[in-house]
Amino acid sequence: MPQTSSRPSVTSRRSLLRALGGTAALGALAGCGVPAAYVGPGDRSVADESATDKRLTWANWPLYIDTDDDNPNRRPTLEAFGKRTGISVNYTEEINDNDEFFGKISPALMNHQSTGRDLIVISDWMCARFVRLGWVQQMDRARQPNVAKYLDPLLRTPAFDKGRRFTVPWQSGITGIAYNRKKLGRDIRHVKDLWASDLKGRVTLLSGLDESFALLMQGNGVDITRWTSDDFHRVCDDVERQIHHGQIRRFTGNDYTKDLVSGDVLACQAYSGDVIQLQADNPDIRFLVPEEGAELWSDSLMIPNRAGHKANAERLIDYYYDPEVAADLAAWVTYVCPVPAAKEVLAASKDKDTAALADNPLIFPNDTMRERLAIARDITSTERVEFAKRWNKIVGL
Repeated sequence: MPQTSSRPSVTSRRSLLRALGGTAALGALAGCGVPAAYVGPGDRSVADESATDKRLTWANWPLYIDTDDDNPNRRPTLEAFGKRTGISVNYTEEINDNDEFFGKISPALMNHQSTGRDLIVISDWMCARFVRLGWVQQMDRARQPNVAKYLDPLLRTPAFDKGRRFTVPWQSGITGIAYNRKKLGRDIRHVKDLWASDLKGRVTLLSGLDESFALLMQGNGVDITRWTSDDFHRVCDDVERQIHHGQIRRFTGNDYTKDLVSGDVLACQAYSGDVIQLQADNPDIRFLVPEEGAELWSDSLMIPNRAGHKANAERLIDYYYDPEVAADLAAWVTYVCPVPAAKEVLAASKDKDTAALADNPLIFPNDTMRERLAIARDITSTERVEFAKRWNKIVGL
């Protein structure tokens, strides 16, 4: 297993929104003028070939699965699945941006056609659109006993998919605050600490609407599971005020890590998985779940409509919820593991570094941290056009 310091930088799993035109079009597809885009339950499936055709096609993000130390083209857990089941997996790292991938496969889905993929992984805020549009199939939990038993209770009931009938988390993460403790000379405890005078011009925020708003709302004491339009606009007012005061250096995608490492930025919105990697080279970098809370998010597995190998896909999903397999994956990916039982597996490892991962709260949040984590309700299609227009103007998109 490679050490985090030797791995290439992880491409952000949570893509930023592009131009307003794109978000407006997506909002329309989700129910604001294109009702034909919706697919009813009776037209989502086709005859399943899984029993006679032992294969499936899986689209995922780059660097989001374990690889062999000596050959990055080999994926040990995936190879083990093939040996165990006889199912061949065509694994493609073709998802680099949620919106881009939506545009890539949406023509087929809205026209009741196969996407050519049996399994996809996208961020939950985008999963919400697919679920609303009826573009994904409900899974058969009878084929997924591991998911039913081991899925983290914190992740079981997102607002857009109660009971996780259509989605299963692949990996999760926390949007919190990263800071350089040594250069700042003090600790940060609250979201509003970002607005302290000694951080003027040394703060970055995430540019993506879906990535940034929840943590900022939590800083205002908002319950992000039930936030309102007024809560959103209050955040925008706060951010505009801080821009005017020169507090915010810039808005970023995943490149915030470069500013933090260089010291140009002392504190920023950040993803937990990225910070674990940075800490391998610089232990002075800290990750904070603020006292008022932080957002817990997921990138989730879904079976798109008219997938020809649904049972095979369900079997693969359940395989990754075996605690032994989940532990292997967590040790490489270092995001929040959606299978808490994997912690005991890692703790029992004979490798000291691997065993230490079991005690990392950014992979297995402790009880104190878990009490502060919440899954934000998603932005509805009606809200998205209005909110994206204001947010994109603020950040310059």
